[in-house]
Amino acid sequence: MSTATGDATDGLADGPPSAIALVDSHCHIVFRNFDADLDEVAARWREAGVSALVHACVEPAEIPAIRALADRFPELSYAVGVHPLDTQHWQEHTARDLRIAAQADSRVVAIGELGLDLYRETNLERQLAVLEPQLDLAVELDLPVIIHCRDAAAAMLELFVSRARQGGIPRGVMHCWGGTPAEMEAFLAHGLYISFSGTVTFPKAEATHQCARQVPSDRYLVETDCPFLAPVPRRGKRNEPAFVATVAARVAELRGETLEQVASTSTANATRLFNLPLHNV
Repeated sequence: MSTATGDATDGLADGPPSAIALVDSHCHIVFRNFDADLDEVAARWREAGVSALVHACVEPAEIPAIRALADRFPELSYAVGVHPLDTQHWQEHTARDLRIAAQADSRVVAIGELGLDLYRETNLERQLAVLEPQLDLAVELDLPVIIHCRDAAAAMLELFVSRARQGGIPRGVMHCWGGTPAEMEAFLAHGLYISFSGTVTFPKAEATHQCARQVPSDRYLVETDCPFLAPVPRRGKRNEPAFVATVAARVAELRGETLEQVASTSTANATRLFNLPLHNV
């Protein structure tokens, strides 16, 4: 989950080729700004070829509503977890509650979104105290993690190096990637995937552009992080899952590939990481 502001008009004027299948590997459609038109939003993501979505979770109180969305939209799987900016929601029983929620529903495909955020907060010790039991839970349940890491790559890598000595790093993805190529290589070395959001379309996001060029073909995903970070040329407006096609198109441009190639590759990667079913939509 991130925030962004800016300008916008329209994108992918002719829409993506009908044969492509995309995965929006990180979305937040439970937010209230989707209440009025969610059926129309779903129609648009299906028209754009989005065959699966992974819904992130920022705190446990969201879980019943996210579960209801999965009941409503069969292409939606979800994660359970506590965001690093929501540490006030972590209680003694939270790890137990997350374990119960994950084991109760096969549509739970990850733990998260979890991580570290030193851009908006400086309470590193508290964030680590919430992060580590969630990493332990992911290892216990053999589920991947969805990692939020903003201005915190050094601290996150220090933790991973420490946990690697004990074999305690789950598989997972660095979501909404905004780090440097050197940081990306370090996270890749720990077995993590890299996920590109609408920020990859921002003209000044040069480090992210270089990462999209360099990331191995079997280690990247695409996402929207909607309703945040709408891609150019919709920047500043509400983001939605259909716009993952614009993200994929920009990644394709940066890699010198076709949209069909990036859609096929990123979908295969997301399906493998999250063990996703794909739906004909």
